[in-house]
Amino acid sequence: MVKPIERPPFALSLTSGLLAAALVSGCGGGDGNPLGNPPSIQNPPATGGQKLSFVYFQKCINPIFLARLQINQGGVISTNTCASSGCHDNSSGTGGALRIVQSATAVDLTNPANTPDVVRLTDIYKNFYSSQGSTVIGAPLQSRLMTKPLTLNVLHGGGVIFADQNDANAKLIAYWIGRPMVAGQDEFSAADSMFTPANAATGACNM
Repeated sequence: MVKPIERPPFALSLTSGLLAAALVSGCGGGDGNPLGNPPSIQNPPATGGQKLSFVYFQKCINPIFLARLQINQGGVISTNTCASSGCHDNSSGTGGALRIVQSATAVDLTNPANTPDVVRLTDIYKNFYSSQGSTVIGAPLQSRLMTKPLTLNVLHGGGVIFADQNDANAKLIAYWIGRPMVAGQDEFSAADSMFTPANAATGACNM
């Protein structure tokens, strides 16, 4: 009697894992598959000892995620928000690693009670941290937060959000990513120069 050839014990699990990976899909895209959604959400820490400005983020960047924007998907035009349940909503989004808490509210940084430790526990900080994790600090055109909505040499399951780099929202994102805090300063450091007039509370967002 011929003894059947036994498969290595890992063969079945490897085959199953590859099949499962092939079936994963989502709005924004994960590693390896531009339209995929990674099985676990991780936001990489800032590198090079620099951070982006939280002050500028909560005033100028977070509102972009909540605004109804025009979307072009293969010539079909519609409107939606980046933070919608089908895309980057924190609890029900399918859009990859970027996660946005839609109900997050701005923090008053002039209030002494809002220390860095307190702010880092808020929903608006979660949005900041996730967004910063989708960037290459100091390099807008290498950052998925910029290239995805532009579909700039990368696919985006959510379609084309910004027609080109001159879109006002694209310029705000590029400005934020391209002007990190000085090495050694935290994300809450003074950022008045990022506004006109140079006052974070009353100035308009530079771009």
